Amino acid sequence: MPLDFNEIRQLLATIAQTDIAEVTLKSDDFELTVRKAVSFSNQAPLGQATVSGVVSSGLTSVSPPGNQLPDANRVAENAGASAPVNAPSPIEQRWVQVQSPMVGTFYRAPAPGEAPFVEVGDRVKAGQTVCIIEAMKLMNEIEAEVSGQVMEILVQNGEPVEYGQPLMRINPD
Repeated sequence: MPLDFNEIRQLLATIAQTDIAEVTLKSDDFELTVRKAVSFSNQAPLGQATVSGVVSSGLTSVSPPGNQLPDANRVAENAGASAPVNAPSPIEQRWVQVQSPMVGTFYRAPAPGEAPFVEVGDRVKAGQTVCIIEAMKLMNEIEAEVSGQVMEILVQNGEPVEYGQPLMRINPD
């Protein structure tokens, strides 16, 4: 059963809208396993689908650290609050997050005892390796998608990371 990229994308979108936790498709040519990583907060469950075997670097704008869900600002406004709590400064709103494209273990350096790829304050170029995520005994280099200055490193060396988890923040040029 050959599937093209658009059919796989449609399948992932459909699964993301359901309560299905895991799906595996097998054929002679390939195997595709989709698992939802589900975490719970006080407000509502959050789910994100992960695809094993597919690596793409995640890159999003930084959202306010105090907001757990996109609707948190609307809920606060409906309750009579005049401004969101913990709103980032205009400078922080420009920062870009480097997100984990997979579940694995975060490493700042290419090998134990070696210097980290980047430190806070370092300048990086688009395409430069900023860390490694180890997944299933494979080392996956994560690259910066923008040029700029590393402002924060949010994960400690050797810590497990989840799909979509922010790893560091870059102030783009």
